[in-house]
Formats: sequence, C-alpha cells, structure tokens
Amino acid sequence: MAVEDKVSLRAWVAVIGGLFGCFMAGMNVHVTSAALPEIEGALGASFEEGSWISTAYLVAEITMIPLTAWLVQVFSLRRVMLVGSVVFLLSSVSCALAPSLQAMIAIRVIQGASGAVLIPLSMQLIITELPASKIPLGMALFSLSNSVAQAAGPSIGGWLTDAYSWRWIFLLQLLPGVALIAAVAWSIGAQAGDRRKLRQADWLGIAAMALGLGALQIVLEEGGRKDWFDSSFIIAFSLVAGFALALFIQRQLWGDRPFINLRLLASYNFGVASLAMAVFGAATFGLVFLVPNYLSLVQGYNAREIGISLIAYGMVQLLLAPLLPRLMRWLNAKLLVASGFAIMALGCWLGAHLSDDAAANVIIPSTVVRGIGQPLIMVALSVLAVKGLDKAQAGSASALISMLRNLGGAVGTALLTQLVSQRERFHSERIGEGLTMFDGALQQRLPDGLVDVQSPAVMQTLSLIDHSVRQQAYLMAYSDAFYLACLALAVCALAALLLRQKDG
Repeated sequence: MAVEDKVSLRAWVAVIGGLFGCFMAGMNVHVTSAALPEIEGALGASFEEGSWISTAYLVAEITMIPLTAWLVQVFSLRRVMLVGSVVFLLSSVSCALAPSLQAMIAIRVIQGASGAVLIPLSMQLIITELPASKIPLGMALFSLSNSVAQAAGPSIGGWLTDAYSWRWIFLLQLLPGVALIAAVAWSIGAQAGDRRKLRQADWLGIAAMALGLGALQIVLEEGGRKDWFDSSFIIAFSLVAGFALALFIQRQLWGDRPFINLRLLASYNFGVASLAMAVFGAATFGLVFLVPNYLSLVQGYNAREIGISLIAYGMVQLLLAPLLPRLMRWLNAKLLVASGFAIMALGCWLGAHLSDDAAANVIIPSTVVRGIGQPLIMVALSVLAVKGLDKAQAGSASALISMLRNLGGAVGTALLTQLVSQRERFHSERIGEGLTMFDGALQQRLPDGLVDVQSPAVMQTLSLIDHSVRQQAYLMAYSDAFYLACLALAVCALAALLLRQKDG
C-alpha cells in the first residue's frame, strides 16, 4: 500500500463518527412516522397539529444544511460537530420529556437544526480525511448509513412504540449520542475558525435562504393536507418561498459575500450529478414513505409488521456495501450509476403489479431490488460529483448535494402522496360508474334485491362493496405511483450516461 493511501486510526474514527451522526440524524426524519398517533394522543393533539412534529424537524434541517460549510469556516469543523452532537443529544432527550405539543414542536426545531449539520459534515470528512483511493469505500459507508437510517427509522419507531412507549424512540439515542461526542472529541483536531466572517456575513442572503427553504418545505409538507392552492395559507407560503429563494440565489451568484458556492453547479459533472441526486432523493424518500403507508392502509399491517417487512431492504444494502469499492475499480463509474437507476426502476416496475394479496409477495421483492440499485447510485454518483473538485470546496459540495437530495425527497414525497390521493378518487369514480342498483351482478349480491334498500342486510352489503371498490382503487393508485417512479428512474439511467469520467 502506498504511503499516501494509508489512513490513520484517528481519521477512521472521525469518518465513522461522522457517519454515525449522519445515521442518527437521518433516522430521526422517519422515526416518528410510526409513532405519530400515540404521540398525538399523549399530547392531546389532532392529526393536523401532530403533523407539525415531523414538519418542524424537516424545516429546520433543510434550512441549516446549506449553512454548514459557512459555520465550519467561522467556528471550525471540530466545534460545529461537537456543538451539533451535544445539542442533538440534549434535544433528543428533551423530546422524550416534552409535556405538550408546543414544547415538542419547539424542541424538534432545535433537534432538526443540530442534526442537519451532521449530514453534510459526514460527507465532508470522507472527502477531506480519506485519500482518493479510499473515497469509494467512504461513500459506500455513507450510502449505507443513509439507507439503513431510512429503513430503520419506521421499524425502530414502530417496535419501541408497540413494546414500550413512544418516548423510548428518543431516549434510545442517549448512549449512541454520548459515543458520537466522544468519537468527535478524540478524533478531530482543534482548528482555528475565522470569527471575522460573522461580521462580514451576508445576513440578508442567509435570512432569504432560511425563509425560502423553510417556506418551501412547509408548502410541500402541508400542501396535501390543505388542498394545495385552494388554500390561502399555501398560496402565501409559496409566494414567500419564490421571492426569498430568488433573492438567495441572486445574493450567492452576484453578491460579494456568498456563504455557499452555488457556482459549483456549473461544473458539468457536479451539476448533472446534483440533479440526478435530487431525482434519486425524490424516489427514495417518496418510496420510503409510500411503502409503509401502503402496507398500513391497504394491507392492514401494524407498525411491527411493517418494520419486519422492511428488514430485507436494509440487509441487502448492508451486504452489498463492502463490495462497492471493488466494483468501482472494476467497472466504469457512470455505468454503475446508470445500472443503479435501471435496477431501481425495475424494482418500481415490480412494485406496480399490485393486487388484493400483493403485500409481502410483491412489495418485498420490489424493495429488495431497489435496495440493490440504491447504493450503486449513491456511491458512484457521489464519487463522480466530487471528482476533480478542490478539497477546499468539499464543504459547499457536500452541503449542496445533501440539500438537493433532501429537497428532492420532500418534492417526491409530496408528489407521490398527491398522486395516490388523486388517482384513488379517479379510479373509484371509474369503477363506480359500472356499479348501479340496476346492474344484474350487483343485484345478485344484495340479499333483499331492490325491495328494501334501507334494510340492514342490504346496507351492510353496499358498505362492503364500497370498501371493495376503494380497496381496488387504492391498489391501482399505488401502482400508478410506482409506475411514475419507474419512469423517472429510467430517464435518470439514460441521463447518467452523459456523465464524464473526468470533469471538465
């Protein structure tokens, strides 16, 4: 092994610690999903009020991610990681002790903001601490930490809620949080920050970014619950998001004090890879939301059964991760990206063939196939994106990729959720058009014919038929969502072939 390829123990501990922080922060996006009904009941909140428990975390996270690179320049990577880890740990414990909905939402904002810095910094540590030959291995571990976090979040949340209490989904992070703080404190050396950047900061640009991304996240999270643009709330926040983000982009591209380098997107590979990463985020986050929702709503699975069903999704990626660095040496990286998108598209196509008994026998193979393709994309795409970039740009690069992946995830989740809702209504209407009280097949199913449509037996039969119609409509709607994801991923598979092995 060449001297420059050797990695010290401290560097490995720093990278593994960063990945562990990324895993904890990523898991917290999904860990409350299975426990929301219990949390709402304990805190006396309605469904709409309880949705802000997740929205608050996501808004804070998406707002803080782009600031991470600038915070590192001001305070140093060690301080940002330590403060982020400590605040994340304290806020996690505080969530478990939250006495009211208002307190829970406020603490989730703090938890989301502190957890957000751990995501891009884990990628930054890979780029800066590892030699070029080890970056594929680091990216494989980064992909694994993200993927397992997505799969483990609902599983762990559901199991702990069923077995103990929803408060344990936050208390569980106490010991891992202490280990994370110890790893960061030991492995990352002290560095000098530049506090002058606080006085020289583009505070208008920072405020515009925070307001724009926060408003956009709220629109995407709350739009479906408020009938989108039929709601004055959604219209107002959309206008705020549009104007604020336009100001943010203007300040970063043409201002004299940018805090994140948006011009990296003009670099061919980084720009194409970032766009592909946004679509990848839309598909993965959207499907991670869609599959448990389908199993619960259509198949009647409880939280524990959903968790068990998703174990294979994480396991296949765990087994594949060690092989990815070797694959990166053997195969063309852009072909790996294209193959990953194609395999994920195949998984979505398999998932689109739903029927009354299509639970484990269709969804599990679909998630396993997608689990095979997902790390191929994440690792090879991340490596190609940063190929040729100066290490000084690692902070902006990792923040941009993380921000676009999360934004894509928010858009994908909102889009697929809305698609299922609209297509369910559409299919219900189409199926219902063929069912009338004068239909011979329907009359045969009614115990009293048309003599007394108000009789309990007839009403019960009509209720069962209505349930059956909605069941079929939901199956068709979820199939439509999988088909849309399949199409988007197939287009990305073709676009990946436009990537260059050497950026220019």
